[in-house]
Amino acid sequence: MSEAGFSPEQIDTNRPHPARMYDYYLGGKDNYEADRDAAARILATLPDVGITARSNRDFMHRAVRAVVERGVRQIIDIGTGIPTSPNTHEVARAVDPKVRVAYVDNDPIVAAYAGAKLINSGNAGFVLGDIRDPQGILDHPVTQELIDFDQPVALMLLAVLHFVTDAEDAVGIVRALTERLPEGSHLVLSHGTADFNDNKGFGQVARVYNEESTASAQWRTGEEIAVFFEGFDLLEPGLVQLPLWRPDGPVPGGEELTRHMGYGGVGVK
Repeated sequence: MSEAGFSPEQIDTNRPHPARMYDYYLGGKDNYEADRDAAARILATLPDVGITARSNRDFMHRAVRAVVERGVRQIIDIGTGIPTSPNTHEVARAVDPKVRVAYVDNDPIVAAYAGAKLINSGNAGFVLGDIRDPQGILDHPVTQELIDFDQPVALMLLAVLHFVTDAEDAVGIVRALTERLPEGSHLVLSHGTADFNDNKGFGQVARVYNEESTASAQWRTGEEIAVFFEGFDLLEPGLVQLPLWRPDGPVPGGEELTRHMGYGGVGVK
């Protein structure tokens, strides 16, 4: 058993994992041949996946800054993925150095990197857990040590819910994660969608994930994604295409904007 809480046999490098494929989309090197092969085929079919991954990362930076500027000092980041600097705690602590972060991912490879890249600065911890087990995440000793559920929490679900299907009760999972959060807590959420263009590659991308990877994929419409925010008031500008959420630079327009295939939003409880 490693210090990160998993045994070596838990690591399966022969099946693509969404976290490592996402790392590949971002130009990272912390991935394996199976991840690269699957991700390359997806990019060949739907090149805008790479653009959307980078757009999602930029949204994360803006959203984290926003919630910390609103007074939140503790964050649960589920679906952390392979650490890519600046990570959530680095962005948050640029606003307030006292922010505490509990990172969560179900990939043991992410756990292996956590010690060096995520939790070495203190006031941060890693939970090897799956979003499909919300109580296991919330009750985990690392979460309990870092997070005071009597104070506002920012729950981050970035590019993770499109890997939780309706059959797995994605809405119920979000309810279970948010019901214990106190008033003033924030939900930071992004999700892939086919709303903005009619590229025929969406079905093929879903098949690669569903048939080969460790997770199933489900695209959702804006209306379906908005349901996750039940019980939360959306901050301006609402649930919008990723580049349109409080941009801090030039915004793509026209056909270029259609290549950003994701929604992002932040709600307050």
